[in-house]
Amino acid sequence: MSTSWYEATARERIDGLIDQGSFHEFLPPEARCTSPHLSALGSPAAFDDGVVVGRGKLAGKTVLIAAQEGAFMGGAVGEVHGAKITGVMERALIERPAGVLLLLESGGVRLHEANAGLIAVSEIMRALLDLRAAGIPAIVLDGGRFGVFGGMGIATRLSSAVVISEEGRLGLSGPEVIETTMGVEEFDASDKALVWRTVGGKHRYILGEATAFVSDDIQAFREKAAALLEPVSPMGLEEIEAEHGFLATRLERFGSLRDAEEIWTSLGIEPASAIPLLETEAFLEAVAGKRITP
Repeated sequence: MSTSWYEATARERIDGLIDQGSFHEFLPPEARCTSPHLSALGSPAAFDDGVVVGRGKLAGKTVLIAAQEGAFMGGAVGEVHGAKITGVMERALIERPAGVLLLLESGGVRLHEANAGLIAVSEIMRALLDLRAAGIPAIVLDGGRFGVFGGMGIATRLSSAVVISEEGRLGLSGPEVIETTMGVEEFDASDKALVWRTVGGKHRYILGEATAFVSDDIQAFREKAAALLEPVSPMGLEEIEAEHGFLATRLERFGSLRDAEEIWTSLGIEPASAIPLLETEAFLEAVAGKRITP
């Protein structure tokens, strides 16, 4: 029986992802590690500030984990929230686990504590780069209700691997933000089909921004994450320049196209209009050898 990643809470995702009984939470609920800014502004706080961090085992290998709770403020990052994620990655540099699992679901930075949140995201990015330089896998799992946007969208692209489902979304600015700033003619956030084929998991996988594509099932995320727990090559200047070159080439190739379906067609994926309707296995078969890879 499958369990939906999309519908699960952060703690349910951890419970289904790692080996049974192996999770040890850092700063558990009784620690009451909450944001000092929210109460000062009269906003409700959460006992864990919307993120769970700890240590566990995945397929017998030790991993450190950070899981954002989308049900609390859409997984938005604040000072304490971000410090917990950064702290678990900095701890990984000392403990040298098999990998760090980042179960992300975030709309971006909290407006309530914007400056502190922005600093927190920058620290998360630096910690991710430190992990990459140390050769420790940092694996993002993306399949939640709120997707991964804003600063955490940038952080996701700094990870060593991204596992995404069709329900997952990944981007810098969310659809509503684009519509508000650029107008509905530029992007209609109410057009859900447009939203999912632009920032949804299938398109991100086709563009090479996600390493793996899985069904909306915690077990599927578990199996793929376990397979990615291999040492990664330390990232240096050469790797960064190669990534920049990959992005520049992609912009040159697709910059004049207006819709994801046009991109899929240009890659020889036919019929492009059928892609949103395909189940996981059929989708992977349809794009095999045609998706972009870095």
